[in-house]
Amino acid sequence: MYQVDAFADRLFSGNPAAVCLLDQWLDDETMQRIAAENNLAETAFVKKAQDHFEIRWFTPAVEVDLCGHATLAAAYVLFECLGNPEPEISFISVRSGMLKVSKLKDMLFLDFPADTIRKTDSVHQIEKCIGTKPSEVFKGKTDFIAVLENESEVQNLVPDYYEISKLEARGLIVTAAGDKVDFVSRFFAPQCGIDEDPVTGSAHTSLIPLWSEKLGKKEMMARQLSKRGGTIYCSENGDRCLIGGKAQLYLSGEIFIP
Repeated sequence: MYQVDAFADRLFSGNPAAVCLLDQWLDDETMQRIAAENNLAETAFVKKAQDHFEIRWFTPAVEVDLCGHATLAAAYVLFECLGNPEPEISFISVRSGMLKVSKLKDMLFLDFPADTIRKTDSVHQIEKCIGTKPSEVFKGKTDFIAVLENESEVQNLVPDYYEISKLEARGLIVTAAGDKVDFVSRFFAPQCGIDEDPVTGSAHTSLIPLWSEKLGKKEMMARQLSKRGGTIYCSENGDRCLIGGKAQLYLSGEIFIP
């Protein structure tokens, strides 16, 4: 097992993820227990399969459909720790299909399907969750997205995790135009066992098409305003999007399973 800080320019920033390399798949209960024992936002389980890798992601509480930062961490391990010689790695996920990660110098870029979002009339419901009225609310495949007026509002809001946990969604993304970057965000998912996620790659599959349209730009830089913080390099490409960042290795070791 490896633990990697993803979307991190330096150690102890970004979003930590565990990466477990398997010869054969473990049973679901064991993988869930490992993820709970790790007590990180995500644990990725990876197995080699011919010309690609299979991947699954678990929070301490549930298996999820897609996780960006743990996929970035898994690619970092394969490139930097195991010496994968190819410039691109393909992951197959039963829940999310083909996912590719490419390496360019010290940067890794996730090639993920872009989310399809629609505006909703859930403004009052979301206001109860974050204590301030959003200017717009959207719903993607898995998350609600609340748009606020400015970066300061996003930075200073106090979430009500109980109200957020009642949303029929994986979680809630709160976002605004940035002061020094194109846009900023925070992500809350208490219903998945994560009150606030440090940096959320998968949330940017929703944020990239949203802000690309609002700003009229295809290339953008974003910042997630969690306590650890993280920088995300974003590119809109039709029904796909590129989500880029750096990663840092924290530890490697072995798990002993009875």
